[in-house]
Amino acid sequence: MKLLVTGGAGFIGSAVVRLAVAQGHTVINLDALTYAACLDNVASVGNSPLYTFEQADLRDRAALDAVFERHGPDAVMHLAAESHVDRSIDGPGDFIETNITGTYNLLEAARTHWANMGKPETFRFHHISTDEVFGSLGKTGQFTEDTSYDPRSPYSASKAASDHLVRAWHETYGLPVVLTNCSNNYGPFHFPEKLVPVVILNALAGKSIPIYGKGDNVRDWLYVEDHADALLTVLEKGALGRSYNIGGENEVTNIDLVRMICTILDNKRPKSTPYADQITFVTDRPGHDQRYAIDPTRIATELGWRPSVTLEQGLERTVQWYLENEAWWRALQDRHGVGERLGVKA
Repeated sequence: MKLLVTGGAGFIGSAVVRLAVAQGHTVINLDALTYAACLDNVASVGNSPLYTFEQADLRDRAALDAVFERHGPDAVMHLAAESHVDRSIDGPGDFIETNITGTYNLLEAARTHWANMGKPETFRFHHISTDEVFGSLGKTGQFTEDTSYDPRSPYSASKAASDHLVRAWHETYGLPVVLTNCSNNYGPFHFPEKLVPVVILNALAGKSIPIYGKGDNVRDWLYVEDHADALLTVLEKGALGRSYNIGGENEVTNIDLVRMICTILDNKRPKSTPYADQITFVTDRPGHDQRYAIDPTRIATELGWRPSVTLEQGLERTVQWYLENEAWWRALQDRHGVGERLGVKA
């Protein structure tokens, strides 16, 4: 297929781009190259005849129309989004403009393109979202595709809105869509402001490793390359108008996750004291959801997909990647706000 991937210079998007090219798809990577994007993430496919880069902003409808006209994609994989919860607390406007208005612009550009193609049933608009739209769980239960939406942050509210837009465009206009909601991703090329890279890089730098609240918040962790594989599986096999929850089947508290990373570092780059001694508990962020957990039954039974990487294996690979790619993460640490405590203005 010829795929238009939005946000393909970001963390998850670049994993999709790399895998799609490896599988023989033609890929047009559309990215605005905002602060969290990095073209080094796709350098391994940059010279492939199957790969093209287009710098364009979702807020620019004319630019989107031009990209569709130039390349005539068979499918859209929409990953571009503002995604950092702490940043959404301090500055929600960017999240509204990109995640809601930007998704609207992309839907309309895709609908126009699809109509110009004669509305083929083979066209796909795959919207990639998050489990955070479902809100917060207690000690038991899991999110299913039928869980009611209950977003708690500007970020998750903006993603919930974009999910609703995609479903509306399917029901009202017949646009062929599929949707996915994933759990927390981690792995290579993870931007340095997110939890896993913050832990690794602060530990290596001898800095305190900040843990929000008591560290008892629970997340289901999904290795990013497994996620990319799941996304392409849904694109190719998913039923139209249907949503699929994608989880890593790896639930763990934040404090236990951090201790696992510290133990890996103790083995890979030992020093005189354990890295866990650098753990520091800090004031929790506003509206911090207690627990997320994905029920992956639908994607497993209908599409035959399950994660292939355990949390232990994925963290081992991730830590090793950061140890071997210092030039990549050092270049990103100087970008706006990276390393600062965000999300406290509320």
